[in-house]
Amino acid sequence: MIQGSIVALVTPMTEDGAVDEASLKRLVEFHIEQGSDALVAVGTTGESATLDEDEHCAVIKFIVDCVAGRIPVVAGTGANCTREAIRLTQKAKQAGADACLLVTPYYNKPTQEGLYLHYKAIAEAVDIPQILYNVPGRTACDLLPETVGRLAKIANIVGVKEATGKLERVKQIRDLTGADFALYTGDDATSCEFCLLGGNGSITVTGNVAPKLVHEMLAAAMAGDRATAEAIDAKLTGLHSSLFVQSNPIPVKWAVAEMGLMGKGIRLPLTWLTEDCFATVHAAMHQAGVL
Repeated sequence: MIQGSIVALVTPMTEDGAVDEASLKRLVEFHIEQGSDALVAVGTTGESATLDEDEHCAVIKFIVDCVAGRIPVVAGTGANCTREAIRLTQKAKQAGADACLLVTPYYNKPTQEGLYLHYKAIAEAVDIPQILYNVPGRTACDLLPETVGRLAKIANIVGVKEATGKLERVKQIRDLTGADFALYTGDDATSCEFCLLGGNGSITVTGNVAPKLVHEMLAAAMAGDRATAEAIDAKLTGLHSSLFVQSNPIPVKWAVAEMGLMGKGIRLPLTWLTEDCFATVHAAMHQAGVL
């Protein structure tokens, strides 16, 4: 089981929107050095919605090759078309990814049965560990705990990223799945408590900016050390909120650029962080000690 701080890695780009491989390699080395437990390649924070399929698969392979087995790489391969999700998942397996993360189909708002059949079809088509990803605030689709419980019976569906911020779902999903099914949060603001309640880690945006602190906080929380986990998390609270002052990944890409790890590149329809938000994100970065 992949556990701990699983960083939803941003995709560095040049100012004209091209993928910046030199900065991407630098980010991979930075996260390994800082103790991140795993990386998500081309998840939604990695701008999967604006990379075309060839670019998407090329970035996954580039990250897998840069990591070279030192930590796990989880490939983002979700789509609102089941056939496309299968194709991306097949290509991620061929690239050498350790697992795949599949966001619920967005916009088309499937029923719970539709979600079950979507994920079942992908799992049966591609023999690679697969993690469900529920983020209804972005997809207008809520993968309910009961549906997760049904899907957990499929051997290669190994976990869920639950990004609702509803802490009661830790117990609900655990009761429906069992100890071997991984529960990850996708909500940084509640990640400390999520792991204190028995979660297995966080697929984190904050970890892009403060990877060492996020790793240490989650390790303490998973070990049941509330005092240590909460003390570290207190340094991160500003980032947990300020990295969402505009649509993700706008603020986090700005913060990583401010750290000198990449340039100022993002793809339309996303735009660079506006100046009125600079001070808020800067203050949070100073609070966390990354500037």
